Amino acid sequence: MIEVKHLTKRYGKITAVDDISFTVDSGEVLGFLGPNGAGKSTTMNIITGYISSTEGTVTVDGTEILKEPKKTKQKIGYLPEIPPLYMEMTVRKYLEFMFDLKQVKLPKAKHVDEVMRLVGLEKHGKRLIKNLSKGYRQRVGFAQALLGNPPVIILDEPTVGLDPKQIIEIRKLIKGLGKKHTVIFSSHVLSEISATCDRVIIISDGKLVADAKSDELHNVLSDKRRLLLTVEGKPSEVSEALLKLPEVQRVKKLDPAGKGAFSYSVEFNAGEDIRRAVFRALSRSDCPILEMRSGDGSLEELYLRLTENAKEGENE
Repeated sequence: MIEVKHLTKRYGKITAVDDISFTVDSGEVLGFLGPNGAGKSTTMNIITGYISSTEGTVTVDGTEILKEPKKTKQKIGYLPEIPPLYMEMTVRKYLEFMFDLKQVKLPKAKHVDEVMRLVGLEKHGKRLIKNLSKGYRQRVGFAQALLGNPPVIILDEPTVGLDPKQIIEIRKLIKGLGKKHTVIFSSHVLSEISATCDRVIIISDGKLVADAKSDELHNVLSDKRRLLLTVEGKPSEVSEALLKLPEVQRVKKLDPAGKGAFSYSVEFNAGEDIRRAVFRALSRSDCPILEMRSGDGSLEELYLRLTENAKEGENE
């Protein structure tokens, strides 16, 4: 549905987006993740045709944004970080105005009713936008993005400034959109992305540094994994048994953990699950495992480590 090839955007000597390439399948909810200033909004503005790229191409459902801008933009619904709302209008009048502005060909009253129902605004059509809570203003922004039933929906930081209840409501709305639309959803909050999206792309300093399914993100963010063990037995025997396993890279003895027992940190290859092998190896050596748990750290810690490493690589 969306194909981004070698996308680059420069502002003088500053490179905001640096040779990014990725695709988004039809019906996929893609999370676009990165620290503030990483290049997320710039990339999304290029995809929507709001600004042009310095190099590279963006193709949406077979049409290229720079070659056929009007045709391509008709396929995209866009919610920028600050929704483009007219505060003195009622919700319904605003949506009817945007319907005309977008030159939507569907029956107006029926389509506006449908969009308002989809985002939970059917009881608020006569209210002035300025009198709505921030969460409901965001829903109005969603509604204008859905006018015309575009196959692609692009959402730039749609939950910024919302309270926890509003964030949960917006998450549910985004997941619902994924059933009928291809969605790109940007954020700088990892938990937000992993809870909402099928797949995650991470950029840092304008470069793509990770691309993975949400349930595979932990392995992708970490180039190695770690187990924390508490084992009873001689440290030399424990280390020897563990290092015989081909997946294990390093064993480090930590603190004493009771009579005849020590804690250990065991590093091994990412993508592997060595718990059963560890259990069998230590059982053969008559070294009982008293505790075994993951020592990888949280997704947030791994994400920060990855983006910081990307910055350090740029500065070398």
